[in-house]
Amino acid sequence: QVQLVESGGGLVQPGGSLRLSCAASGSTFVAVAVGWYRQAPGKQRDLVAVISGGRTNYADSVKGRFTISRDNAKNTAYLQMNSLKPEDTAVYYCNVQGLHSGLTRFNSWGQGTQVTVSS
Repeated sequence: QVQLVESGGGLVQPGGSLRLSCAASGSTFVAVAVGWYRQAPGKQRDLVAVISGGRTNYADSVKGRFTISRDNAKNTAYLQMNSLKPEDTAVYYCNVQGLHSGLTRFNSWGQGTQVTVSS
């Protein structure tokens, strides 16, 4: 099917930046929607940003600081995170909803990558 591998997480100081990547492999597909989620300890997994149909939407907490994008030629999605705050500390997950060549739908998740914002 479709496998997602995330990278780019790590430790960063407040005000710093990180770019998360989500590389897809496996069956040929087209992505209908790509979303980034995050989950802090003791909290539910919440949607951070989504790109679908050429449009993007963001959680209010990250609006103006985060940017979601995708590069179909590289089978990769990105989350550019600027002006990071300690409250952004969480495990970030990539999610892709798409269609296989036969128009069957799939819903895949990455393994998650830790982002820690601390001085």
